Amino acid sequence: MVAGSLSKAGYFMGDRLIVPREANPKGFFEDWDINGINEELLAPVVPKRPKILGKERFRYRPLEGQRWLASLPLGTEIHSSPDIAARIRQATIREPYCYKDPRFCYTLPAWEPFLRNVGFVCVFRAPAITAVSILTECREAPYLHTLEMTFRRTLKMWTSMYTHVLEIHRYKGDWLFLHYDQLLNSDGQNRLETFLGAPVDPSFPEASLNRSSSTRRVPGQTWKVYKELCELAEYETPDNQD
Repeated sequence: MVAGSLSKAGYFMGDRLIVPREANPKGFFEDWDINGINEELLAPVVPKRPKILGKERFRYRPLEGQRWLASLPLGTEIHSSPDIAARIRQATIREPYCYKDPRFCYTLPAWEPFLRNVGFVCVFRAPAITAVSILTECREAPYLHTLEMTFRRTLKMWTSMYTHVLEIHRYKGDWLFLHYDQLLNSDGQNRLETFLGAPVDPSFPEASLNRSSSTRRVPGQTWKVYKELCELAEYETPDNQD
């Protein structure tokens, strides 16, 4: 939704954007090449499935193309290679650009040496609602049918990704935190526009596309991360989950 709101602002978003489908009928605004770079960066650190019994007992470990659903320990080091570095350099030449990929929560350190005059936008939703949305995607997207995700595992991934942002990345560069709901009104849209100095298309966000809901409780650590994100976004959230 955020990237789509900026799709008419003059940003280069990639030459090979993922085509729209039911999950995101207005588009994903993610580029296959950018995602591919991040997949390769994650390949050495995401646990692999063993050849023996891997298909039966380790279906929760993401395969190639699924690593945006990986959970990594805080402080996992991401190492680039000369080839990947060259591809990142090429990807950051065409300015201004706007790249979106959840894998950046882990891979951002490999990109930092090539970034100039950039702003980082971190958007989030309530973790339980996000988990429901992701589980729907896992059921409907064929490329995810070999991955076994549960509500608990999805929350673990959500917590891991945003913890990397909060504990490591946000202390480098300029960051704007936005709750999903804030982008549905002029307040969040104005904040995004002011932060980037670029026009935001107010007609792009549609509340009707917010089709996931959940009232399930989440683990305490997940809720703690969510509350910190809400505070940074200046978004009011209940003090507890009740």
